[in-house]
Amino acid sequence: MKIQYFDSHAHYDDCKFDEDREKVISEIYNEGVTKIISAGYNLESSKYAINLANDYEFIYATCGISPNDIPEDETQFKIQLNELKDLSLNNKCVAIGEIGLDYYWNKENKEFQKIAFIEQINLANNLNLPIVIHCRDAVYDTLEILKKYNVDRKGVFHCCMLNRELVKEALNLGFYISFAGPITFKNSKNASEIIKMVPDDKFFIETDSPYLSPEPNRGKRNDSRNLKHIAEKIAKEKDKSLLEISKLSYKNTINFFCIK
Repeated sequence: MKIQYFDSHAHYDDCKFDEDREKVISEIYNEGVTKIISAGYNLESSKYAINLANDYEFIYATCGISPNDIPEDETQFKIQLNELKDLSLNNKCVAIGEIGLDYYWNKENKEFQKIAFIEQINLANNLNLPIVIHCRDAVYDTLEILKKYNVDRKGVFHCCMLNRELVKEALNLGFYISFAGPITFKNSKNASEIIKMVPDDKFFIETDSPYLSPEPNRGKRNDSRNLKHIAEKIAKEKDKSLLEISKLSYKNTINFFCIK
């Protein structure tokens, strides 16, 4: 049986694919990656993700403004949020994201990041969509917001930080965990323990292409064909076959995002 993969988070709008995007997407599909979610992180990338999803039957989109892309002016954010809402009405949009908090790259606007996160949670609830969460060096505040503001369709921590407390609390709140290339890195702490912490019905796999290539391709441009290396690591830690892991992650992603 040919193994099929679902890349739950990739960025095929990125300029690193400008010279060969169509070729790469075609090759990815032919090599067994039969579903992809192209994730938006600002207004322009969200528009691009929707266009890709409209062009390719097997590609879906998320629309959101990440903590690293929120405008400095709150009025401008409101304008972008209204545009984002219109964009998210497309039937190929399966979630609001990536959204969240990032205190690694941005320490000066923490309060505005929180506002933008909460506003987009409200948008997701209004549209009956789940959320895709970006969390970096902001575990406590992210969890506090998710505890205080109900997310009706729940969400997934994309490229989840390998932080025991984050994963434990996220699972308790009903959220999902998405594993990416860093679980394969030789210097990755807690990867084995955290992979085993996550139940079989609560994980996805992703590449975050073109970033975060897994071993043995670390440092190179990433694409969805590298999902197999991530799945292999999970299979090893969960003591399952590669086929079992690919089926589990595929089923989980399909069910969560309500993809037919």
